Amino acid sequence: MERVFLSFGFQFARQVGSHRAYTRAGISRPVVPTRHDVPVSIILSNLKTAGISMEKYLEILDSL
Repeated sequence: MERVFLSFGFQFARQVGSHRAYTRAGISRPVVPTRHDVPVSIILSNLKTAGISMEKYLEILDSL
């Protein structure tokens, strides 16, 4: 998740424990990937918050 958000223009903002927060201009709250095995529900929630479609997410994954 971290590499996807970084490639989509997010920047690391802060870390508290195992939670790393990423921000981008125009996004109302940070997107927080919490661990290596991120549950699908968290991925979908973060994509919705970030304004990233599933198609774009898969495209970015393919390019990494």
